Amino acid sequence: MKSNPDAGAGSTEAPEENAPPPETEAQRRRRRAVFLRELAEARELRARVQPRRTKERRMREALRMRTFRI
Repeated sequence: MKSNPDAGAGSTEAPEENAPPPETEAQRRRRRAVFLRELAEARELRARVQPRRTKERRMREALRMRTFRI
């Protein structure tokens, strides 16, 4: 982290100095897709490692779905 000796205690840096360029819609979608893939992978791993908790979660989710079904 760079320190700025000229900046006072309550001052903030100008936003244009360190601001990254605005993210495009395609970049945001790509980043979101990566996140969702990793999330699904983590859930699969948890399901393999903790089968009892996974089964309990599935049962609670099924009960919740039955409760609100019309």
